[in-house]
Amino acid sequence: MTSVSLSATEIERYKRHLVLKEVGGQGQQALKRARVLLIGAGGLGSPLALYLAAAGVGTIGIIDDDHVSLDNLQRQIAHTTASVGAPKVNSAAETMAAINPHVTVEPLNMRLDADNALDVISRYDIVADGSDNAATRYLVSDACYLARRTLVFGAVGPFDGYVSTFKPHLRGTDDTPFPSYRCLFPEPPPANEGPNCSDVGVLGAVVGVIGTLQATEVLKEILGLGTTLAGRLLIYDALAGRFESVSVGWDPENAISGVNPSITDLSIHAAAANRNSTCAA
Repeated sequence: MTSVSLSATEIERYKRHLVLKEVGGQGQQALKRARVLLIGAGGLGSPLALYLAAAGVGTIGIIDDDHVSLDNLQRQIAHTTASVGAPKVNSAAETMAAINPHVTVEPLNMRLDADNALDVISRYDIVADGSDNAATRYLVSDACYLARRTLVFGAVGPFDGYVSTFKPHLRGTDDTPFPSYRCLFPEPPPANEGPNCSDVGVLGAVVGVIGTLQATEVLKEILGLGTTLAGRLLIYDALAGRFESVSVGWDPENAISGVNPSITDLSIHAAAANRNSTCAA
C-alpha cells in the first residue's frame, strides 16, 4: 500500500473527517490514495464530482464527450452559465479544482466504447456510473466485471431514482458472488426504446439526491464503512418522500458472471457503443 501524508492545509480542510473515529487520519489517507472514475459529467456526475473532490479523493477521472448546453444547468450543478459550449469534462474539472486544489482531476473528453473501456476502467479503483442510456450502462457494468472493479450505479426518472453497488467479482459472507447489473436487468432493451429525459423531463433536485447517494456509497467503499449496497437496490420516490430497499440476488444464469457465462469480452458492445454517447442525465 502506497504511503501518503496530509499537509497542514489538508489537515485543516478535512478536520470534520479527521474527528470521525470511523475515518480519522488513516481513512483520509485512503481517500487520498483512491482513484475513482466517473462515467458522465452531467446530472449524476455533477454531485459525484463535487462531493468526491471535496472529500479529498486523490484522483478523479471523469469521462464524457458532450458539451455544456443551457438546458443542462437546471440540474448539472458542476457547470455554470459561463461554461455553455465548453466540454463538460473541462467545465467540471475547473469547478472541482476550485473546490479542492489538492485533488487530481483527469478529464477524459472522449466516448467510452468497447475498444477503450477496459483500458480506461482498469486505471481506477472504483467506477461510478452517471450515464443516461442502456448501452453505456451495460458496457460499463460488463467492463467493470471483466476488470474486477466495483461499480456504483445510479439512475433517475422524472421524480424517482435508483442506486446500487455491483461487485460480482467478490463474494458475500455466504460465499455466494455478489450480483451483477445483469442479475437485475438481464438484457438491455431495444435501441432507442424507453423514455428520454429530454422528452419526459426530470426534477433537477432528484438527480442531485441520487448523485449524492452515489458519492456516499463510493466513499463507504473506499473507507470500508457501514453496509454495502451490493445485493440491494435503493429506490427513492421523491413525490412520496420515501426510500425503499429491495434485495437483489446473484443469478447463476446471468450472461457475464453466471456459472456458464456467454460474455467473456466486450465485443457484443461494439455496435451499441457506436450509437450512444456517454453523456449523462
